[in-house]
Amino acid sequence: MYKSIQYFNEKCAKRFENLEDEFIKEPTDIASYVLKLTDELHYLGVQMIKETLEDMDEMLNESTRRKINWVVDRHEKKTLITSLGSVNFTKTLFKNKETLERSYLLDKLLGLETGERMTDDAEAQLLEEAVQTSYRRGGEAASVLESVSKQTAMNKLHRLRFPESREAAEKKNVRNLYIDADEDHIALQYRISKGDLEVCDKGRKNNGIIAKLVYVYEGIEPETEGSKRNRLINPHYFSRTSSGTDNKSFWDDVFDCIEKTYDVGRIEKIYLNGDGGSWMKEGRHRLPEMITTLDEFHLQEYLLKMTSHMKDRKEEVINELRRIIIKGRKKEFIEITGRLTEYLEAGDEMGKRRIEEASKYVQNNWMPAKTRLSYKGILPGCSAEGHVSHVLSSRMSSLPKGWCKKGADAMAQLRAYYYNHGDMLELVRYQKEELPKAAGNEESFYSITDIMSSEKSRHGQMGKYFDSMQTNLTMDTRKKIYFNSNMKFI
Repeated sequence: MYKSIQYFNEKCAKRFENLEDEFIKEPTDIASYVLKLTDELHYLGVQMIKETLEDMDEMLNESTRRKINWVVDRHEKKTLITSLGSVNFTKTLFKNKETLERSYLLDKLLGLETGERMTDDAEAQLLEEAVQTSYRRGGEAASVLESVSKQTAMNKLHRLRFPESREAAEKKNVRNLYIDADEDHIALQYRISKGDLEVCDKGRKNNGIIAKLVYVYEGIEPETEGSKRNRLINPHYFSRTSSGTDNKSFWDDVFDCIEKTYDVGRIEKIYLNGDGGSWMKEGRHRLPEMITTLDEFHLQEYLLKMTSHMKDRKEEVINELRRIIIKGRKKEFIEITGRLTEYLEAGDEMGKRRIEEASKYVQNNWMPAKTRLSYKGILPGCSAEGHVSHVLSSRMSSLPKGWCKKGADAMAQLRAYYYNHGDMLELVRYQKEELPKAAGNEESFYSITDIMSSEKSRHGQMGKYFDSMQTNLTMDTRKKIYFNSNMKFI
């Protein structure tokens, strides 16, 4: 720290003064003043980090306790990327006397994995940008003064693990709860390794994967007083590219979060809104008493498919089909949709298949469709289509993009984490195993002799004299004591 203070007094203070003079001469150019001042502060910060790391490494070199088991192998120049910039510093490689293991003990102290070149704050900034834009821009955002490659950004994403839902300190009491579900179709470059996409008989690659989105909310409310636009109340998002048996695990996570957040015993009704996809039925089976409804968008889409050829009578027929669904007259619905084929032009086989498929869709989702129409004006409309576009498509499928299976699943989960206002720094820290905590000073890396000797040497450096060594500790000595308490892992 002393070198940094000296650097500030000798260099920075003068530069700050010159920048201020330039600004006062040309006060309309405040932007240049701010930018140049910011650059100087960034550089000073990098220098301070460099000195602190080298001071800590020097403490390891001086420690008599360290010398019992570890010897110095060599000193090396290394670079550590922080959110402030790249820090170039010297650290020591040590060798264990018994096992001959080589290790940068400073890395262990800092909680860095072997070969790790990036601090948690830089990685958090990388993820914050990558989840919104691209790997490339995520790499550029990792550090103010430097950038990392898009490959590095992608590798960071692929290794992410996400925490489970936390138990609420006080569970919420709500009358109704709503669950909306939908999916986004994403293109793959490959599934696990390049070149592994299967090709069908028609020469098309099987390069599609589905990202599933589920969100739980407590209802809707106007965005602002008097506004016609609504927003969800306390939404919580879940997203995966799960398939097969993984669907059960996905829905387990959804209901686990509900149980940890709400007093489930006091919820009167839980509604599941969706398009009736097979993977959504796993959610219905998880909670049999849940009321499933077909979202208005898909219901209207299939009613239009059945009646698009009816021209002027289209709205009339749709309204009649809606009334039949509300009354639950499934047999009558089948009869009417069957007669709709009579209004097609002769030989229109494609139109016939379109009507039959649309009719079959409504029949397969008969009760959810009946519930949706019967509760119109009571149930909030399902906004899943819009949320899929906003939460998933805008990053994963709206522009030409190709993913691998692992990357698509990680990004889907990261998008949900982002829209749940998750803290990226907490997520980065979650990736690392918790280091053992020091439990006292039984094994000190600095003896009393070391500390007293260091204290005496500080007198000359600080230009101060002390009458008592018992109660007055310099900053340098305190740093050594703090340093001791974190050295139990070696």
